[in-house]
Amino acid sequence: MKVIAFNGSPRKKGNTAMLINSVFDELQKEGIETEFLQLGGKDIKGCLGCMKCFELQNNTCVTRKDDIFNEYFQKMIEADGIIIGSPTYFSNVSSEVKALIDRAGLVSIANGYLIKHKVGAAVVAVRRAGATDAFDAINKFFLINQVIVPGSIYWNMGFGFNEEEVRDDEEGMNTMKVLGENMAWLLKKIMNNK
Repeated sequence: MKVIAFNGSPRKKGNTAMLINSVFDELQKEGIETEFLQLGGKDIKGCLGCMKCFELQNNTCVTRKDDIFNEYFQKMIEADGIIIGSPTYFSNVSSEVKALIDRAGLVSIANGYLIKHKVGAAVVAVRRAGATDAFDAINKFFLINQVIVPGSIYWNMGFGFNEEEVRDDEEGMNTMKVLGENMAWLLKKIMNNK
């Protein structure tokens, strides 16, 4: 079993990364392989809405081949679980996360729901407010693609502004721990029933 995570923050060791790694700690305790992918700060363009993915149905975005999308989307297809982490920018996800979920959503659906029945989790870092909108955007991407979303003891968010400040958010860090436990449990149930 493998879970991949996309860090949608340009801060490679910031609050979003810390939250993702907290979930990873629990997954790794259960013997689940993890892979951390840096998305924030990378070249990924938004969806053009050209619908070529529906026409060609070749599991890729054909109009924008000059960025990292197809490489990262292939990793989504191969993984059993997907974590998408984002900082909160004006009550939403980062532009890189938005580009990823828009394009992955269309390519997945166009090709028969390529990521359905995977386990997906949103992880959101926030300074003060707006995190539920970012959390909602990622979860809507998962749900429309028939990805199974585990819960935790609160919405999957942690509060902090400066790098690693989220460490002081006891409830947020515990939410990530429980999310990791629940994600591992769900992955094992699904894999044992295949």
